[in-house]
Amino acid sequence: MTESIFSAYSRYYDLLYRDKNYVGEARYVADLLARWGLPRGELLEFGSGTGKHGTLLDEMGYRVHGVERSPEMISQALKSPRFSCQIGDICSIDMGRKYDGVISLFHVVSYQTSNSDLLSVFNNAAKHIKSGGVFIFDFWYSPAVYFQKPLVRIKRMEDSDVRITRIAEPEIYPNMNRVDVNYTIFSNNLLNGKVELFEESHPMRHFSLPEIELLARATGFEYLMAEEFLTGAAPGVDTWGVCAALKKV
Repeated sequence: MTESIFSAYSRYYDLLYRDKNYVGEARYVADLLARWGLPRGELLEFGSGTGKHGTLLDEMGYRVHGVERSPEMISQALKSPRFSCQIGDICSIDMGRKYDGVISLFHVVSYQTSNSDLLSVFNNAAKHIKSGGVFIFDFWYSPAVYFQKPLVRIKRMEDSDVRITRIAEPEIYPNMNRVDVNYTIFSNNLLNGKVELFEESHPMRHFSLPEIELLARATGFEYLMAEEFLTGAAPGVDTWGVCAALKKV
């Protein structure tokens, strides 16, 4: 059974990423925001998912409002009393106000595989940020993709109700700077024994640093920095996840 992107996937998203270091990632983002003049403030989150990062950043002194296109993820995020969010398209949504900063985490920018969508997201971020505010986002890094190449990966997770097996099979499109990650997910309900199969394809675009700098200039930002997500190290051929900070001019 094939469903649209994140439709089936979102049902098991939190379980699949239960081992993700959300606390460390939120602390890293908060430190990065403070480094660029935002020790606190109001943030708009593009692609807020189930609200994990936004909830933690709220606890660290920020007020975060999320925009997410998956209704299933929104329903999970709204269970948190410390996080507000709404359904919307980050390419075009208009909140009618400006924020101190915009964040977009867990490679949401890499899901913008067309030039038009990419420019729309950057322009929309710029529209929603006060002068001097920052846009912080992470993305797949082209040198690592080309040097290491994505591999088939299998992940298994379970809780008291369900056991999940996820197979990720990549298709590489080098002339498009894109990798389509094709997921096959087996869900085994431990309560009634029911087994379901879901298939989804997640196209992911990767970027070089000159591309990010060019995007910044084209959409009203000043390029500040790029570093390995979480560690702060200089990006290299072993760096899959890079985080960039741009300042609204």
